[in-house]
Amino acid sequence: MTQTEFLNIVMPFKDKVFRLAKRLLVSTEEAEDATQEVLLKLWNNKAKIQEYKNVEAFSMTMTKNFCFDKLKSKQAQNLKIVHTNYEEKNTPLQKQVELNDSVSWVGKIIEVLPEQQRMIVQLRDIEEYDYDEIAKMLDMTNTAVRVTLSRARKAIREKLTKTHNYGVR
Repeated sequence: MTQTEFLNIVMPFKDKVFRLAKRLLVSTEEAEDATQEVLLKLWNNKAKIQEYKNVEAFSMTMTKNFCFDKLKSKQAQNLKIVHTNYEEKNTPLQKQVELNDSVSWVGKIIEVLPEQQRMIVQLRDIEEYDYDEIAKMLDMTNTAVRVTLSRARKAIREKLTKTHNYGVR
């Protein structure tokens, strides 16, 4: 496989790899390192790439595993999960502050979800993978992915409603 062929296969999803790594590791620098490591592993195994049915799903699984290993390592004591890629233009300042606050609360709520729910919310709602791809990546059944996502969304909705209604009777 030539470098051009490799780039044609990998370039369309390298940003998704970065976003997943950023979601899991928070730090932009750590996410860049993780992305580079995953792409390097793909390059080193370029002879086997043709064997994979879905290289993108395989690379997302590699990214997930690499990031979890990084988070479990001793140097990851200060890393946490947040979501910061929400941005809206041309809104009044008050509305923008409220939206940023809501996004911040959703990020905090997602942080305390169980690991599996966090991953499924990230892959489905943020990265927009379909259920079959997520099921393959996480080695789950399609039904289990749907149930877990439903529970995660319900938990987020309930905690966000509780937060916004705090002090209101």
